[in-house]
Amino acid sequence: MCVPSYLLQTLQDASSGWAAVSSLSILMILAQLALLFICLRYRPEVSPESVGVSARPYSFWQWPSYGTYIEFLAGLIVVLTIVELIFGRMDWFVNALGFLALGLESTLPIPQLYSNYRQRSLHGFRMSTLLGWVGGDSYKTVYFFLQHSPLQFKACAVFQLSVDFAIVAQRIIYGNKPPVVHPDIDDIEQALRLDED
Repeated sequence: MCVPSYLLQTLQDASSGWAAVSSLSILMILAQLALLFICLRYRPEVSPESVGVSARPYSFWQWPSYGTYIEFLAGLIVVLTIVELIFGRMDWFVNALGFLALGLESTLPIPQLYSNYRQRSLHGFRMSTLLGWVGGDSYKTVYFFLQHSPLQFKACAVFQLSVDFAIVAQRIIYGNKPPVVHPDIDDIEQALRLDED
């Protein structure tokens, strides 16, 4: 969530000077940084990443310390600031940045959708979270259409809402039963158990 928030902040700065919205964005970024710190402080000692089985290139966003995250985000802020200073007054840049920021945010539920599909279960995924996603994204989508928002807002909101409804369909089809175990998941869990010994 930190990266889409920074991109949205840059979009807001590029498209207009919304003082109130910018203040809320900064507060949201600070809250996300605090949550990131808490997650890193209390994450399990043994994880797939700690035993070298991270599926992410260069273990992106699986770094060992909070400082590494802050360094990445500081670099992102510098790059976005320079790019905005160069292209900030050009409509194509603002529209492209909007699609990038909103597109990133709209893909956030996709890992949950994929995880549910692989496990054939929504075991452990709270119904209140799903209802919050569907309710919030429905409200956001209707709002964007009623306010005649730019195309990128409408397109990304519809996409995110469609992913939410796909997860609702998974809930109906799979239910909340315990997940199906796959052989490749067993290998990872076995590696984790060996690391504990």
